[in-house]
Amino acid sequence: MINLELPEKLTQVQAMAQQLASGVFRPISRKYDAIEHCETPEELKPVAQMMASMGRGPRDKAAPSDEIRNGANMMGIMGVEAMCWGDVGLMLSIPGTGLGNAAVSAVGTAEQKEKYGKLYCAMAITEPGAGSDSAAISTTAQLDGDEWVLNGEKIYCTGGQRCDAVVVWATLDKKLGKAAIKSFIIPRDNPGMSLVRVEDKMGLRVSDTAALSLNDCRIPKDHILGSAEIADSEEARKKAFGGVMQTFDNTRPQVAAMALGLARAALEITREIYEKEGVKASFSKLPYSLSARELELYRLEADLEAARLMTLKAAWMADNGQPNSKEASMCKAKAGRMGNDVTLKCVALCGELGYSERTLLEKLARDSKIIDIFEGTQQIQQLIVARHLLGLSSRELK
Repeated sequence: MINLELPEKLTQVQAMAQQLASGVFRPISRKYDAIEHCETPEELKPVAQMMASMGRGPRDKAAPSDEIRNGANMMGIMGVEAMCWGDVGLMLSIPGTGLGNAAVSAVGTAEQKEKYGKLYCAMAITEPGAGSDSAAISTTAQLDGDEWVLNGEKIYCTGGQRCDAVVVWATLDKKLGKAAIKSFIIPRDNPGMSLVRVEDKMGLRVSDTAALSLNDCRIPKDHILGSAEIADSEEARKKAFGGVMQTFDNTRPQVAAMALGLARAALEITREIYEKEGVKASFSKLPYSLSARELELYRLEADLEAARLMTLKAAWMADNGQPNSKEASMCKAKAGRMGNDVTLKCVALCGELGYSERTLLEKLARDSKIIDIFEGTQQIQQLIVARHLLGLSSRELK
């Protein structure tokens, strides 16, 4: 059973991440929002070194199968939420912590995890004709002897310019639809893969978002994530998509955690502004004795807390080996919508202070929008949840 009290090891991670957010991220948040297309911020390089050294440290022994675990997923939620209180874009720009690393961790072999786990891996899924519908991917991967040959175009690849390698989703056979989608790891400087452009964006401006082109890009056969045996039979290919989709069960709660940190930051700034005007929210008061502004703050606080609990549950289930696809989509949908709503409402509640650059509220509102879109849009998450609740397949409910 889930315990709503966080264990000490998680609160320690949370406190360290919060210190990083307040001491490093917040002071440079405006600076890098204005610069946008830049190299990796110098201030983040020591952070990457620190995180790498922590990753090489001693690990907790695995808990017996009958014990409750609070492992890497829950720890990731705590760290991401706290860091995104400081700045989501800067958190995503830390060298060595790309979304592709989650894919390697989810479906890579032991050898691949050892070989690629220490690299900075981006993930390339979206294409001009394939956004939230991953099954519509048209980038192809053909086996030619002992090499894969990939051709296609990828857009909106977070970290695609600065990374060491890219996890690319491609189809082995278009006729098989989503069953033939598989992920491949390609070194960033691999011949045949080129950078087309880096996008100008509304939010997360410091985080590079790239378009990549694959033209007869050749990689060794063992660069397919998971077993290379997947290419040897049609039955094995049909199991490919389920493997790559496991990545989202781990990453969607972490994206939800981004919204949690960002929304918490907006509410804290709003409360500080209100308190200077003599308006201090008190949950001990009855609703009918509150002002409209206080009631709105309460509603936003409640929405944030609901999203937080859903996110913790999804991460806890993953740590304890329980299927969490439905819960991962639920928390991502809830938190993504909540992050948009909270930040925009905080801008409105604070008037000119919210809209101007005198506070971070307008930046938080800009940054919040993409969290509701990437890793699967609000509509896609609701569709996934509906399929689980109704017991229908993707073919039966589109």
